[in-house]
Amino acid sequence: MYAVVKVDGKQHRVEEGDTLLVDRMPEKEGAKIVLTPLLYRADEAVFDSDSLKKVKVEAVVLSHERGPKLRIVKFKPKSGYKRHTGHRSELTRIEVKAISFAGKAGAAKTETAAKKADAAPKAEKAEAAPKVEKTDAAPKAAKADAAPSAAKTETAAKTAAKTEATPKPKSEAKAPATPKPKAEKPKTEDSDGA
Repeated sequence: MYAVVKVDGKQHRVEEGDTLLVDRMPEKEGAKIVLTPLLYRADEAVFDSDSLKKVKVEAVVLSHERGPKLRIVKFKPKSGYKRHTGHRSELTRIEVKAISFAGKAGAAKTETAAKKADAAPKAEKAEAAPKVEKTDAAPKAAKADAAPSAAKTETAAKTAAKTEATPKPKSEAKAPATPKPKAEKPKTEDSDGA
C-alpha cells in the first residue's frame, strides 16, 4: 500500500514509515500535518477526485534542516569574468505515520455504478448519432450528385450539336507540322583554331 502525495508543488511516492526531505514548511517540530493525496494504491489504484477525498495521509514534522552548501561558479575565459555564488536550501524532514482509506467497499460499489451509468448514455448516443447523420446527409448528397450530372449532360449535348451542325471541310484540315531547318551561323576565326 502506497500513495503519491503533493507537497509544495512536488510529487512524492510514500509508504507508512517513510521520511521525506521537503521544502521548508511553516509548522513547528512535532506538529501533525495532512498531505494532499494524488493517488492511492492498495489492491486497486484510486485516483479520481471523489475517492481521493476519502484517502488520508498523515505525517509528523521531525525537524527543520538546511541542505548542503551548493557552490556556483561562472567563468568566461580571456575576459576576466569570474563570479562565485552559492546557497543552502531551507528544508523540513517529515515522517509519514499513517495512510488510510475510508469506505473501501463503498468506493468500489460507487465506481462500478458510475462506470455503468457512464456506459449507458454513451451507447445510446453512439446509436442515435449515425441515424441523425444519415437522414440529414442523404438529401444533401442526392442534391449534390444530381446537380453536377445534369449540368454535365447539358454541356455534352450542346457540344455534340455544334459538331454535327458545322462539319469541317477537308481543305481546312490541319497538315502535319514539319520541323524548320536550323540556320547555321557563319564560322569566325578563333585565335585557338589558327
